[in-house]
This record gives sequence, structure tokens and C-alpha cells, in this order.
Amino acid sequence: MPISRLLIRRTLAYTTGGTLLLAGAGYMYLNSGPIYPASTKETRRPPPPWTPPSRAEMIAKLQASDASNPGVISNSNRGNKAGSITTSPEDGDEFDLLIVGGGATGAGVAVDAASRGLKVALVERDDFSAGTSSKSTKLVHGGVRYLQKAVMELDYEQYKLVCEALHERKIFLETAPYLSSMLPIMLPIYKYWQVPYYYAGCKMYDILAGKENMEKSYIMTKGRALETFPMLKSEGLVGALVYYDGQHNDSRMNVALIMTAVKQGAVVANYCEVTDLHKDASGKLTGARVKDGLSGKEWNVKAKGVINATGPFSDALLKLDNPSHQAIVQPSSGIHITLPNYYSPRKMGLLDPATSDGRVIFFLPWQGNTIAGTTDTPANVEREPTATEDDIRWVLEEVRRYLSPDIKVRRGMFLGLVRNHMIHLSESGLLTIAGGKWTTYRAMAEETVDRAVEAFGLARKAGKCVTESLRLVGSDGWSRNMFIGLIQTYGMETEVAKHLSESYGDRAWTVCSLAEQTGESWPLHGKRLYPAYPFIEAEVRYAVRHEYAQTAIDVLARRTRLSFLNARAAFESLPRVVDIMSEELGWSYTERKKQIRDAVSFLKSMGLDPGYLAHIPEPEPRGYLEKAERALWRTGTGFLNIFGVGGVVSKEKVLGRSRFEAGELVALRAAFEKRASGADGNGKVRKDEVLEVLGDVPGYEGVLRKDYAYVLEEAGFGDRVDVDFDEFVEISGNLKEVSVVPSAPVTKQKRMRIPVEKSGGGV
Repeated sequence: MPISRLLIRRTLAYTTGGTLLLAGAGYMYLNSGPIYPASTKETRRPPPPWTPPSRAEMIAKLQASDASNPGVISNSNRGNKAGSITTSPEDGDEFDLLIVGGGATGAGVAVDAASRGLKVALVERDDFSAGTSSKSTKLVHGGVRYLQKAVMELDYEQYKLVCEALHERKIFLETAPYLSSMLPIMLPIYKYWQVPYYYAGCKMYDILAGKENMEKSYIMTKGRALETFPMLKSEGLVGALVYYDGQHNDSRMNVALIMTAVKQGAVVANYCEVTDLHKDASGKLTGARVKDGLSGKEWNVKAKGVINATGPFSDALLKLDNPSHQAIVQPSSGIHITLPNYYSPRKMGLLDPATSDGRVIFFLPWQGNTIAGTTDTPANVEREPTATEDDIRWVLEEVRRYLSPDIKVRRGMFLGLVRNHMIHLSESGLLTIAGGKWTTYRAMAEETVDRAVEAFGLARKAGKCVTESLRLVGSDGWSRNMFIGLIQTYGMETEVAKHLSESYGDRAWTVCSLAEQTGESWPLHGKRLYPAYPFIEAEVRYAVRHEYAQTAIDVLARRTRLSFLNARAAFESLPRVVDIMSEELGWSYTERKKQIRDAVSFLKSMGLDPGYLAHIPEPEPRGYLEKAERALWRTGTGFLNIFGVGGVVSKEKVLGRSRFEAGELVALRAAFEKRASGADGNGKVRKDEVLEVLGDVPGYEGVLRKDYAYVLEEAGFGDRVDVDFDEFVEISGNLKEVSVVPSAPVTKQKRMRIPVEKSGGGV
């Protein structure tokens, strides 16, 4: 055969192979990324109605699991005794599994077990997602940091963790599409050598994701980075690298898991605490003693197996099982602060993997605001953790380092606040699942239930795990265009309709059916709780009737996210929320007052200015009895205050943007003129004397020198020798926003580094 003909055939083969390879690669690229549910005619109309059992019915089922509970009739001796609980034949049987803890892990385990056909009970001491599950970074991520550690330290465990998380990320976005979405995240680059380093790392991240990758990472020029993220500091910026991860609404996701478990047949109850564990003669667990935190009643729950899914509180239940237990949880915390939406673009986040003390900091657009925060600070286990002033200042300082100098970052703008998992089976049969993160909740639940089936002899009853394809409540009839149907059917604002669609999925139709008419020409339905946010009054009723909300905090913090987004807005909305819930739950005047006080205390932990505590609203009395009760209470309080034994009235001021209290400008002028150099009172004060002058004005005693230096630089007075009165007032107003002094001194703690594998939420 002539060589020329051979070359032609070889060239043709190479050309054909290359073309096919290029076409295949192009096809895979064009079809990569997340799969969105298709819009159909079914998504234009409401899904079949579904009303879950009430909390009272759930508690009755819990009580019916043990025939020794008062009022419960055993299977062998049923009758029609007055006051007894009516049960079906299987109700008297014990549960297969009793899950303690209603956070991400516990709810995930309940969904997995119930969908396999097991009889499941779940109890939660507080509200569902009241703990760390509602205070996450909101990211659904594989873990860029874990990949870095796996490569740099040749750590195979970290590598496996990243691979598992990337797989679970895809499942997460497909089983709860209305609660999660992909989010591009920018890594700003300020050193040329970091360009190939970050690029190689993100490309490896893409390759590990394989066909489950969202979008390919890419490099941005300096100009494009500033165009996309105009708030970014341009000085020294080389460029940026963008990669993709997921984002979700954590507490809404937790509630969706709980409701999915209920739809699968699980029995759930919030505000029910396990006070004791029951064991048989051989020392094996047979159930638990449960106390209703709302009514105070107690009863026994019988179960073949008990699962401890209490997160950071795991050691408490383990000690209840074995008093000599040694702690296995190393708690750490991350602070998240909520800033106005102009701190980040609406469709892109920013992440800095190397801050001043080695931790990660992030800016993420979320629910119309921006959340900024970090992780890896050692912490004690608390039911309502509160960010220290030191932590808040640290985050604000880091924010200032990465934003343009013309963007003011002030304390007054603060609106609100390897994770390998471990499965442990104790000698008594207490199965504990601890650690992990939101992204891998489903895989953790599957592994836990597999272990429970084996340990508690449930193999004959349990089916296979189906949660990889089981879509959560609200997903089946949802599409990204569903909000248009809500607008056309109910005459709602676009912002409100989108919010309902993205928070409730196809259950948004039920929420809208509860919405009252506004009485205006537009919108026709959907009265807002607060003008600046899309939460409506109908959501409060829906939360009580369909999602087991029992307190005002449940609604403001976890069914809606208003307290997280803006503690002040939540404070303003509180009286109306309490009024609506009292209509649904029949609260007395005293209970409504308690709900308001408890909610205000909670909002303080979310960053509410201390000055608001002096103006706690009162519920509006209904009827003569409540009016008489309020009058009697006010008379008693006034009598006590006359003799100095009443409540202390806070004198702290509500500090807001450029807001001065009555008489404050007079005090500032008097202090200024006392030190001013001019005899006519229109002179100037030396820049280095301003803090001394302010020391004579009430409310400015605790201003820090570093805050003063920041305000001077921000206002452009850094090179000035002295300032006049107008400039002095501008500095004073800025200091009020930058430096809000806490009501009690906070001891500064030395920061400790926590390894990545034990971090409490790092990316």
C-alpha cells in the first residue's frame, strides 16, 4: 500500500476521531449544569391539598406507644373508657425508632427511616432547626478548603469527604429545587502568583465533580471583576477567579424535611424534651421519658431503638445514658452578620480564604440582604449563642479590608447575626450521629439508618433507601415560573410571589389561600408584616396550621427569616405576629405579653440595639377582662416604681444612622465650644483632642481609638490638624454608627485555631 494512501487514511481517522471527541465534549458542556424542573400546565394550578396532623394528634400518638401511659388502652384490653386515647390497632405497638433532635441530621434520619417503611417518632426539645441548623453559612458546598488540605497534606480522608459532598450537592439541589440554587463565588486575587494556584485548585474542584458539576470555574480580569463587584477594593487587585457552589435557605429546608417525614408517616413533636432513658433488665434501651415543654405533661415513649441526633448537645444525652461518658463533641462557632444588600451583587458571592488570622470570610447575597461571616472560633455549647462585640468588630474590620474606600462599613449597619461525621453505638444501644454539615445530611442519614436497621434488628421490615430521588414536600408541583401563576390568581406583588414560591414551593398556593385582601387597588392580596420585606401575614397562619409553629420566635426566626435578616424589622413586626398567632392558638393577654418579652430577648441575641429594650410593645387587650388585667398590671407596676422596687428603665439610646437624640446637639456644641480655640465660639478643635471633647458628652465614653481613626480616614480628615463644629458633628454621627457600645463589658478572648476537619462551618 502506498505511503501516501496510508497517511490519508490515518489523517482521516484522526480527523474523524477528533471531531467526534470535540462534538461529545461540546454536547456534555452544553448539557452540564443544574437541571431545572420543566414548567407544565400542572405548575400553573394548586397541587392536591394536604393538611398534616396537628401537634395534639402527634402527642397522642407518642403517648399511645406505651400502654403504661395514663389514658392509653392496650391492644389486649380496648374499650370505650372515658378520657382515653382512641388508637388504631398498631398504635399500641412500640416505635421502631425514636429520634431525639429535630435539626438537619435528625430530620434527615426521620425522612430516610420513614420512607423505608419504619415506624418513626421524632422529638425536639426546642423548635425544629432552633439550634445550629438555622445558623449555617447557607452554602451547599463540596469544600474548597478540604480539597486544599487533601492536596497539601496528601490526606485521603479529606479527599473522600470532598467527593462525597460534591455528589450530595447535586442530590440536594434536585430534591429541594425551590429551596436551593447554584451561586457563583468570586475569589479576589491580589498576588500574581496566586492566579495559577487558585486556577489549578478550582479546576481540580470541577474535575472531581465530573458530570455533577454545576458550571465551569473561570478567571476574571481586574476590570471585569470590578464591573461585577464594584464594591471591591481596586488597589492591588490583579483579577479574580469564579467557581460555583450551591446556596439554600437552611431553616426552611429543615422544616421541609420535617414535613416530608410527616407525609411519609413519621410522628414528630417540637418542644418535647427527653428527661430520662428507659432500659430493660439487660441494660438495653427500650424507650424514653418525654416532657412537653409547653404543657408540662410527661409520658413514656416505647421504641426498639433510640437515635441521638442532638448535634452540639450530643454529650448531654450520652451522659444521661452513661454518667461516666467522656465528651466527644468539640464545639466551634462562626459569626454571621447581616448587612444591607448593596455590600454584594445580587447574583454573586465573595470568599477570602486567607484573612488576617487564617480563617475564611465570606460575603453572600441571601434573601435580599448580604451575610458576611467566618468560622472556626472555639465556643461553649449554648441554646441561644450571642455574638461577642469582639467577633462583630473582627468581621467588620475584615469587610473593610476588601471593599472600596468609598464604601462605609459601620457597626450601626449590623442588622442581625473536616466536618467528618461520626456514628457511635453505646453498650445500651444508644445510636449517636454527630458532626457533618448541611450538604451531606442525606448521606449521614442513610448511613445512620443502615446502622440502626442492623443494630436493632429491623432488616425484615426496612426497605431500601430511596432518599436520592425522594423530592421534599413542595417540590413536585414547583417550577421557576410558578410565581407567575400566584400573581395572576391572587393579585400579589411580584416580589412577594417570588418569595413565597422560593420558600414554600407548591405549598405557596396554600399560603396564598390564607392571605387576606389588602383593600387596595394593587396588590389585591398579601399584607406585608414589614414594608421592606416580602413576608406576609398569611405565612404566620400557615406556620401555625401546617408547620407546628408554637411561639412568635418560631415564626420570626425559622418559618420566616425576618429576625436573621433584620432584627429591628422583626421587632417592629412582633406585635402583629403575636396578634395573629393568638387568634390561631387562643393565647390569653398574659401569654401574649410573655411571647413578646421572650421574642425581644431572642432578638437581642440576633443583634437588636439595646435601646429598643426600653420600648417593649404591649399587646392590645381584647374584651373587658383583658382591659381590666392590663389596668391592674399597670397600677401595680406604677406603685412599685414609686418605692423604687419596680423594673429598671433602660436609659440606653436607640442608635441609628445619623440620628441624634433631643438635646444631644446642644451637648455636643457646649463641649466643642468649651475646648474651641476661637473666642467667638466658631473656632476649631485639634484633631487629637476630639476624643477628649466627646468624653464629656454622655453616650460617647466608650468610643475606641481605632474606631475614631477609621472614621477620620473614612471622612477624609486623616491629614487635618483640626476640625470645625460641622466637621465635629459629622465625626460624632459617624462614631455613633461605627461604635455601638454593648450594654455590658465583654472580656476579649484569645483566639484559638481549630483544624479544618473540626471546623464548625468553614468552606
